Amino acid sequence: MWVQVPPPPPSRGLANKSMKLKLHILPEKFAICYFDKKAPIPDWAKEISFCSITRTNDELSIVCPQDKVPGGALCEKNWRAFKVEGPLGFSLTGIVSSLSKPLADAKISIFYISTYETDYLFVEEANLKKAKEILKKFCEIKE
Repeated sequence: MWVQVPPPPPSRGLANKSMKLKLHILPEKFAICYFDKKAPIPDWAKEISFCSITRTNDELSIVCPQDKVPGGALCEKNWRAFKVEGPLGFSLTGIVSSLSKPLADAKISIFYISTYETDYLFVEEANLKKAKEILKKFCEIKE
């Protein structure tokens, strides 16, 4: 489905203010895992079709389907993902705020990942229904 992004402020907005976003809810439940900054990337994370691996000076984070995470890993489980259909392009602005602000106003926490071509908005499974209701007001959502 296509979603109408609310118009951003005049000084910083989407390159095309009439652009519609298409959101797709991924079927999997995801885990957001934490590892020490010096930990090696685990072998189980290397062959997964959807896996986001981020290393910073402070930590190693891995986001992947929760059924791929072995027992004992420090994780937050039961997250669901809305995929923003792309490619989006680097000149577009206002996408994250147009999706996150209505959810923040409803007290729904998010986790956001941007890739080269698109974005993924994660909400806890317990908030999926409410998030869909909110985003449906200005977006079309494909399940």
